[in-house]
Amino acid sequence: MARVLIVEARFYDHLNDMLVAGAKAALAGHEVDVVTVPGALEVPGAIALAVEGGRYDAFVALGVVIRGETYHFEIVANESARGIMALTMDGIAIGNGILTTEDEAQAIARADPAQLDKGGGAAKAALAMLDLRTRLG
Repeated sequence: MARVLIVEARFYDHLNDMLVAGAKAALAGHEVDVVTVPGALEVPGAIALAVEGGRYDAFVALGVVIRGETYHFEIVANESARGIMALTMDGIAIGNGILTTEDEAQAIARADPAQLDKGGGAAKAALAMLDLRTRLG
């Protein structure tokens, strides 16, 4: 049994509820905690802080970034992904479920556990990376 931390950027409540539900379902049988951060840019920092504490085996990054009318979308999408990737390169088992979509309809389709279930997929990716780290360790 793994101890997993879900870090969610809670900006769109209804979409995050679906992502978290999918992730929790995929993590059944494991110990799961959830923490909330203001936005996607804060997710890698929260994971880094949790790594320092040493309590968790794996992490699931969740959130939704929907394209708007400004360049802000690109900054948030790119930098949150870059931060998560940097952590994974340090051997941290992370499943990235931060959605970057053009509109809310795309986000709903990806977040909904009955549709594409990207929250569940991110949780499964975190467990797969944890398993790989254990096998290669």
